[in-house]
Amino acid sequence: LESFYARQLRLSPHVLGHSKAHVGRVVAELVRAAKAQGLQPGPLALSLRGDFVRIGSAYEQHKVRSPDCFDILVPLRLPPHLEAEPRCADGLGPRGTFICGLRARASWPRRQRPLADGFCVELQGRSHLSSGLVLRWFQGHLQRCLGAVRYRLQERCRISLSACPGRPPMLHILPCSDYVCCHISMAVRLIPAIPLGDALYLTALPPEGPQSPPAPEALWGINASRQEQRLLSWLKEQAPASSCHLKCLQILKGLRDLRAQGLEEPFCSQWRRVLSSYMLKTALFSLLLQGPLDAWDEQFLVERLEDLVLYLRDCLRKQVLMHFFLGNTSLPDAVALPRFLKEATPVNLLDAFDGPTLDLVAFQLINTWFQAPVVIRMYSSPRYLRPPPTP
Repeated sequence: LESFYARQLRLSPHVLGHSKAHVGRVVAELVRAAKAQGLQPGPLALSLRGDFVRIGSAYEQHKVRSPDCFDILVPLRLPPHLEAEPRCADGLGPRGTFICGLRARASWPRRQRPLADGFCVELQGRSHLSSGLVLRWFQGHLQRCLGAVRYRLQERCRISLSACPGRPPMLHILPCSDYVCCHISMAVRLIPAIPLGDALYLTALPPEGPQSPPAPEALWGINASRQEQRLLSWLKEQAPASSCHLKCLQILKGLRDLRAQGLEEPFCSQWRRVLSSYMLKTALFSLLLQGPLDAWDEQFLVERLEDLVLYLRDCLRKQVLMHFFLGNTSLPDAVALPRFLKEATPVNLLDAFDGPTLDLVAFQLINTWFQAPVVIRMYSSPRYLRPPPTP
């Protein structure tokens, strides 16, 4: 496991630091240009707030293999006369997901008619801000600003923007050879986000799959990435200096990816969805708060990794893994939660999957752990190593 981590999973802090700094400069330029263009008079009622929020594994110290993918939240200004409406129990959205609507108040002022006409849809007789229409506007808005930014950055890098229907746009950055020592092509997912206050955001629900019906455009998903980062900071302060909890998460993600190389579709896709990085991180959070943090010292790496695998196995068999922040009353006082999350209805993240699928994933997970040396030797050869799928 140590060799697997050191040779295939561990990131160079030097390369990761250069990549994050480069991504930050490019995204700052693009957001600044997009905000400036949005301030010009016009019929549209949406604009960028002017900042961006770094989220995901690259900024939480548990990314594996290569710093080539990044996630950035781009907050928009919340239009007036809209109020958040949690809808997690009415059966309108995908199962296993906390969803929320942004409902318009009873009457729109005349000056807000462009927002209602251009960005709202009807849901159960009321006007709601459409995540799909906002996403399409966001993609077009960034594309219009790309030319000026590309010109200013031409000596540093080449940049382009791509978008798939229903998904946030992807910014592609190719550094110039004489500008940065780490010549890595990077993809940055730019996610438009509606701020709710207290570092809490709403983002568009991603498509579940080609066979799944799309979620209503009036619905949004909750994003608590900032709360996750606060919890990780608290854990870093409380745990031993040589704590292995993030290393356990990285190794488990690496074993998951290796095992996927030998699985056939459609189970391979189900395996990746059930054991997504978010699911693994949620299980780790839950396990960390169950016992003394001193037990996560580096010398107990194998024992703690096995505990995490067995905990996940039990969650899959019981078909229950609760969202870590929604309605969770057992969080440490140092990790303050917004009232919106405290009062939210708890959500079981595994509700989206049927029992036979979860049983099969549980079996394969335990099998992968027991045969970890064989899996590492077999699927780490050049024949099997290939880039992970685009997020």
